[in-house]
Amino acid sequence: MLNNGVDTERFKSFSRRAALIGGAQLLVFGGLAARMYYLQVLKSSEYQMLAEENRVNMRLLAPLRGEIVDRFGVTLASNRQNYRVVLIPEQTPDIEATLRKLTRIVPLSETQWKRVLRDARRSPAFLPITVAENLSWEQFAQINIHEPDLPGIQPEVGETRHYPHGSSLAHVVGYVAAVSEADLEDNDPLLKLPGFRIGKSGLERRLDRELRGAAGASHVEVNAYGRVIRELSKDPGIPGAKVSLTLDMDVQQFATERLAGEAASTVVMDIHTGDVIACVSTPAYDPNDFNIGLSHEKWAGLRDNPYLPLLNKSIAGQYPPGSTFKMVVAAAAYDSGLVDPNQNIFCSGKTSIGSHDFHCWKKGGHGYVDMRGGIMHSCDVYFYEIAKRIGIDRIEQMAHRFGLGETFEFEVPGEKPGLVPSQGWKRAATGEVWHQGETLIAGIGQGYLLATPLQLAVMVSRIANGGQSVRPRVVRAVGEREVPPPPPLEDIGVSKTALGIVQEGMNMVSNHPRGTAFRARIAEPGMELAGKTGTAQVRRISRAERETRVLSNEELEWRQRDHALFVAYAPVDNPKYAISVVIEHGSSGSKAAAPVARDIMRFVLERDPSSRLAAGDDAMSPAVRDPAKAG
Repeated sequence: MLNNGVDTERFKSFSRRAALIGGAQLLVFGGLAARMYYLQVLKSSEYQMLAEENRVNMRLLAPLRGEIVDRFGVTLASNRQNYRVVLIPEQTPDIEATLRKLTRIVPLSETQWKRVLRDARRSPAFLPITVAENLSWEQFAQINIHEPDLPGIQPEVGETRHYPHGSSLAHVVGYVAAVSEADLEDNDPLLKLPGFRIGKSGLERRLDRELRGAAGASHVEVNAYGRVIRELSKDPGIPGAKVSLTLDMDVQQFATERLAGEAASTVVMDIHTGDVIACVSTPAYDPNDFNIGLSHEKWAGLRDNPYLPLLNKSIAGQYPPGSTFKMVVAAAAYDSGLVDPNQNIFCSGKTSIGSHDFHCWKKGGHGYVDMRGGIMHSCDVYFYEIAKRIGIDRIEQMAHRFGLGETFEFEVPGEKPGLVPSQGWKRAATGEVWHQGETLIAGIGQGYLLATPLQLAVMVSRIANGGQSVRPRVVRAVGEREVPPPPPLEDIGVSKTALGIVQEGMNMVSNHPRGTAFRARIAEPGMELAGKTGTAQVRRISRAERETRVLSNEELEWRQRDHALFVAYAPVDNPKYAISVVIEHGSSGSKAAAPVARDIMRFVLERDPSSRLAAGDDAMSPAVRDPAKAG
């Protein structure tokens, strides 16, 4: 139908269609507008935060590891600059060609080469890969000069652990090394940082948490691919705590040099406080090698060395105490009431039980000796007799009072308890009964008996301080926190008379012309020491050998020679320090161990570290103040 030339039906149809389309468009645009309002207004803060998180990343930063210092503030473990070189794969067209050019400056092992190529395949191309660390200044400078010809190579300066005194403190301070798979169970995100080191041995291990510090953070702006655009802010974190020790580095160094060339150990401690002044085990290793990374050849050399450089002999070496144990037997005999210390016992050179002979070290015997003389001459027959009278259980009980067969919660890991046998112990350990002959052997510090040099130092300290239960310690402070002083010393329950007799006997050992260590005495007035020699057999001498000729230690191979021991305290009139020395297969306590102990003790007395101020002492040697000045 036409109305004035207009098709009204068609117009109405178009209008309806336009209305529908317009309505639909209005609905769509209305929905879009509502959604945009929802996102841009109602949810703006939420999405702004998400966008910011996508734009800004936080990356952990390793804090500086805390220093370790001695009682006078001398640095024992610190951090030094670490010159390293990294590779950014996306910046080089040919990784292998770049590495070949780099090897002209820095030799790369096959292992390093394979590791870099493996990490390049696994990691994003923009992330740096550590190629080599601990470069020399010359290598670092050469890389900087040739950097334009080494696409993708970037020299960097970081921090790494450094032990300025090398092997002198290896067993006490320990070392740090790379994080292992087992260490990652700790779930500390710091452990996943490239190149991060944690304590693996010694105090570095025991106090790792305190030395590690708290992680810092770097806020960086990144693009959609995660590539860093710029650094926005940086928090360096909290450095690890400084740890102060009781050690005197001068004494430690002197003792190390004095024991050089031997498989040996020594412990020097303050008899009143328990402060360990020196704790040495030789030979040792350079802890810096573990931080850098040991080669297979160097590791095999340490592992297979018969002198056991990896073992901390001062706390984990367990030896028959030999005649150094005779003071314990003497104290047990006196306190038992079964032995008169003034009674003379005749030594003919041997005594017998049944058909078995027990020999004195002096073939012809010592004649008549009392308790003081027995200690002075180290007469085996005398101690055979008194041990037989009192029995092994009384000896065992007295040994524990002096700290043998015990651990002291010493801060350095690896402390061993030694062994003090008894009838009950043997029955439980072997299912066999105790024999009287074993009591005689224990009476001279042999048989099942085992002690560490640390225990021997504690034993002598308790003898010298009048029977007080002093315990050793090596950590004085951690950060601002002073390590609590040891609890008030308790009496170990040994009569003062017994201790006085033992002290007199030890004084005679060193200062009587017939004493076994008279040649190793300290002659300076006011510095005299009181000591006890010990020679511990490591092989059994057969009856046939005794009837013909007992081979001297010099005729035996090194492993078959006797251990040499010496324990002492000084000064005699006002005891202050105790020392133990053990030289493996040193043959003779009087000839090998006693002179070493004398020299170390004289050095300690001259310095008197327990009485000196803890900082700014002018008497400290320049070499110890600054190792760079040493030779």
